[in-house]
Amino acid sequence: MPSDELLDRTAREPRPSPIDVHVGTRVRLRRTLLGMSQEKLGEALGLTFQQVQKYERGVNRIGASRLFDLARVLDVPIGFFFDDMPDAMGGTMNGVRRAMGFSDSQDAFEDDTLHRRETLELVRAYYRITDPSVRKRVFDLIKSLTPTE
Repeated sequence: MPSDELLDRTAREPRPSPIDVHVGTRVRLRRTLLGMSQEKLGEALGLTFQQVQKYERGVNRIGASRLFDLARVLDVPIGFFFDDMPDAMGGTMNGVRRAMGFSDSQDAFEDDTLHRRETLELVRAYYRITDPSVRKRVFDLIKSLTPTE
C-alpha cells in the first residue's frame, strides 16, 4: 500500500501557481543577465541561496515587499516581473496597458530566445565593454549583420 500513500501525499501537495513560476523565471532571467549568483542575490536580500532557488522555481510565492526589494536589487521596475506573461495567465491586457501608457509594445521576441544561454552570455559580454564608443560600434556591427526588414 505504499503507492496509495504516495498518491495521497502528492495529490495534497499544492503545485506552484503559473504566475508564481513566471515571476520566478523573470527573477532568474534578470539575475543571470546581471551575472549575479543566487548567493549574491540572497545576500542582498538577507536570504539564503536556497530561498532564492525556491522563488525562481515558483515554489515559494513572492510577497509584495519582497518583490519591491527584488526590483530594487535587480534594478528593474516591478512590472518587469510580469512582462511577457502568456495570454492564458492574464497577459491579454497588453493592449489596454499600452493604451493607458503602462507598457511599451514588445517586439515579437520568442520567450525562449531570452532564456538561451547564448543570449545571456552575449548581453553580459556586451555590457562588460566599458568604452561607450566601442560598445556602440559593436552594436552597429551586430545590427549590420542582421537581415533588413
